[in-house]
Amino acid sequence: MLRTLHIRDFVIVDQAEILFETGFTVFSGETGAGKSILIDALSLALGARGDTTVLREGARRTDISAVFDPPESLHPWLQEREFDIDDALVLRRVIDNQGRSRAFINGVPATLAQLRDLGEQLVDIHGQHAHQSLLKTASQRDLLDAQGGYLPLARQVQQAWQQWQHAEKTLAAAQQNAAVLQEERERLEWQLSELDRLALKEGEWDAITNDHNRLAHAQALLDGATQAMAALSEDEGSAQHALGTASHQIRQLLRHDTQLQGVYETIESARIASSEAVSDLNSYLDKLELDPAGLERAEQRLSAVFDMARKFKVEPPELPALHQSWSKQLADSQNAGNIEALAKVAQETAGQYQAVAAQLSQARQTTSRKLTEQVTDAMQTLAMKGGVFDVRLTPGEPSAHGNESVEFLVAGHAGTRPKPLAKVASGGELARISLALSVIASQAARVPTLIFDEVDTGVGGAVAEVVGRLLRKLGERHQVLCVTHLPQVAARGSQHYEVKKSTSGSSTLSVIEALDEHGRVNEVARMLGGLKITDTTRQHAREMLLAG
Repeated sequence: MLRTLHIRDFVIVDQAEILFETGFTVFSGETGAGKSILIDALSLALGARGDTTVLREGARRTDISAVFDPPESLHPWLQEREFDIDDALVLRRVIDNQGRSRAFINGVPATLAQLRDLGEQLVDIHGQHAHQSLLKTASQRDLLDAQGGYLPLARQVQQAWQQWQHAEKTLAAAQQNAAVLQEERERLEWQLSELDRLALKEGEWDAITNDHNRLAHAQALLDGATQAMAALSEDEGSAQHALGTASHQIRQLLRHDTQLQGVYETIESARIASSEAVSDLNSYLDKLELDPAGLERAEQRLSAVFDMARKFKVEPPELPALHQSWSKQLADSQNAGNIEALAKVAQETAGQYQAVAAQLSQARQTTSRKLTEQVTDAMQTLAMKGGVFDVRLTPGEPSAHGNESVEFLVAGHAGTRPKPLAKVASGGELARISLALSVIASQAARVPTLIFDEVDTGVGGAVAEVVGRLLRKLGERHQVLCVTHLPQVAARGSQHYEVKKSTSGSSTLSVIEALDEHGRVNEVARMLGGLKITDTTRQHAREMLLAG
């Protein structure tokens, strides 16, 4: 449940800290006092969009924190995202006067998406204009699916529909472009045959280049290596002879001065290295030979590779990669042109769609019967005696939303035939039906906190008392917060807050106060009689509070 809401510099609220209890809590106040600002502030902490317009005039930033008792069901969510699990779950949102927004979960920076994801599992908000959305068939369908708890199944239907339609479009495109695809395949096959004939392997270009360079300069390599051999070991005064002599001389001197040890080791290393070089040169000269035929073969291979690279306008080393790319394109083209295979995929995806759509249809049938009965029963207590509510499922063409359309029908009075909600319901009736739907849907809600923002608009009198009882009863299962202008609803609250405006100089602020027994009597009396509170209205208010 929601424990605390702290608001600073938000719209016309300077600073407020509201402590919440279990049960049914009401917020009331004069029109324009800022009652719904509380809901807006909490929505911001739950990840709603916000900009600099939410800042109080002249403030540097707005700062909102909502503290919840974290349900154990949220522990895996928090652990997976590496947020601390404490006795309290703190959602915080800060927006500065530059429009920068920051979000935190238990003091750790978070994204707005994470706030929204978490908020959806903590709070369910029913807005004051919710009844208007009921006129849209999409909202009616979503409400039915949400009430039945099969929104994930509805998403599966949507995904299956998209896959089916993609397969159908691919098949149609292949059928229409069969001639173009065939021409493309023939071109790729010819290009690949040219490359296959060349058969240039990965890395072969570098090897051919090196072989050609060696064969083309074989005589120079032979002469140079022979001269180096002579300089190292064969000529008079060769390096090996000189190093051997120097090594012998220094070794003799070591008997008289060991400081020459380092010099001796250096010369000895050079002597050994020169000896190894002579050995390597001998091996190289044994293998090196003039090979005019090999040179000619290398030149022919280079020429063939160059010609192929020019033909396809790439560098010679890129030819193997080009072969691989064209092979993939040919395979894709063959798959795209396989009408039989594509038709099979389209048939399979159609079957998958129909399977999940049938499940959704069956689930909607069950939920529609229950919702029809529940809302019809609720209408009897909301000044629509004899009225009937009906959820009509009409089979239709397959779509992303299933194989049927969903429409809410209503008959406001006994003896009339139910007709579409948008055509027959008056504003008051629509508000009452919306309230009934909200309460019924909330009874099945898994979130701990439910908020109703003036959803009782358009009702009054005895109906308002029924609304108050409904919300009070709902408060036995959930924490319920309600912004209301009806005294009959306010009197049913377990806790009562008054929101009022306060003027200081040229600025106007909104103040939220928890009401004691005396304060509740005066506030309910005000709601009953307007600005002028009399002993009669106070007495009436006391009676309503005692009855609550």
